[in-house]
Amino acid sequence: MPFDLIDRRQLMATGAAGVAFSGLAAHARAQEAETYVNEVEGYGPLVKDPNGVLDLPAGFTYEVVSQAGDTMDDGLFMPGQPDGMGCFPLSDREVALVCNHELKGSGALHRNLGPGGFHQERLHLLTADRAYDTYKDGRVLPGGTTTTVYDLKTRKVIRRHLSLAGTSTNCCGGMTPWGSWLTCEETVETPADADVAKPHGFVFEVPATAPGLVDPVPLKAMGRFDHEAVCVDPRSGIVYLTEDQTDGLFYRFIPNVPGKLAEGGKLQAMVVRGATDTRNHDARTWAVGDWVQVDWIDMEDVESPNGDLRKRGHAAGAVLVARGEGIWWGKDELYMTATTGGPLKRGQVLRYVPSPDEGKRGERRRPGRLQLFVESADEKTMNMADNITIAPWGHLILCEDNYSETTRNHLKGVTPEGKVYTIARNVFRGNSEFAGACFAPDQTLFVNIMYPGLTLAIRGPWETVRAKAIAPARC
Repeated sequence: MPFDLIDRRQLMATGAAGVAFSGLAAHARAQEAETYVNEVEGYGPLVKDPNGVLDLPAGFTYEVVSQAGDTMDDGLFMPGQPDGMGCFPLSDREVALVCNHELKGSGALHRNLGPGGFHQERLHLLTADRAYDTYKDGRVLPGGTTTTVYDLKTRKVIRRHLSLAGTSTNCCGGMTPWGSWLTCEETVETPADADVAKPHGFVFEVPATAPGLVDPVPLKAMGRFDHEAVCVDPRSGIVYLTEDQTDGLFYRFIPNVPGKLAEGGKLQAMVVRGATDTRNHDARTWAVGDWVQVDWIDMEDVESPNGDLRKRGHAAGAVLVARGEGIWWGKDELYMTATTGGPLKRGQVLRYVPSPDEGKRGERRRPGRLQLFVESADEKTMNMADNITIAPWGHLILCEDNYSETTRNHLKGVTPEGKVYTIARNVFRGNSEFAGACFAPDQTLFVNIMYPGLTLAIRGPWETVRAKAIAPARC
């Protein structure tokens, strides 16, 4: 087998855990129920999954949509390291899942987890002229995206294929209102410091309906930096971008033509009036619930050949954000995670409400506003939230990304009042991160577990969530 695979041929129903793998418990280390703290009731306590993959509340189920190493319709293997993902309706029953694969240009392990297989045995199916970049020996880099078309009625995969090839460290990204996925490279590697032929650190666009590989066009005007995620304001077409660095910035891209990002635009960084740091690391700048007013400054030399865009931006007054990662557009506002924000460095959620004159003359008179919405005071409540989505009922869904032998990663929900509850727990060996959470129109929640490379579909009585505050209880 090309990967360390789980046998998908023996699927079974398992009560609260839903459809999972028969015999999977043999692959999972023994787990005792670990403590977590709910600030509101949510869906109640988690039920232990006998297959050792995903603990869910009573009444919820999961099934495996895909896993690393599956053979796709183009003959290539489903790559490993699934990360950010978007769900696009194609019809009343079909959706397209466009998924990033965070495979680096450097390192043999990530090369072996690419679409060519562990021994590169199918790499001949992928030619360099369809890829953005190659190793210096001419072989295509393993990063990129896959597209999986899934039938919500039959709960079956219809087809799947590689949709972007030859990129590196595709971490997160975001959906556009016009039906494409923006995939982001979380690296600034160059031929001078890595085994690659081109500079990296760009955003690429992948239409959800593309039947095969798209032309790999880097959107260079959106900047070269450690990109994490993006979201788009559907009213203005402005794109907001996060940067996964402890001293990262928060950016926006004002396109020359809304909806046509390849035609260029202006990249700017956020400035907070009266402050240069949102992180609350060494000194508390603000408290949960506080609002601040913001301005934006133009960035120069955005292709940043020295990889120093954030440092130049901060020197010019841009505010620091502690590892800006997930971002999602809500109702006239956006939410983003700062994975190591707060005194405990266990994460913040920030909320941004754009100016009524966002990106236009007069914006300074009616500035946008930034709020510290949530900040972790206990790792059992929220622990390094990364990817984020907004549920159809208005709650945030957070994917935890903390590699620890003692504290498991969870899916967390957050009410509009900023109160946190637990939805799911990763109990597979290795305790990999959750990523790529997104909802289908029928309220199926799709989510990735980066190792062993699973995409799961979670279903259940979502409408039963209870937002009643409770005394912090450990479960």
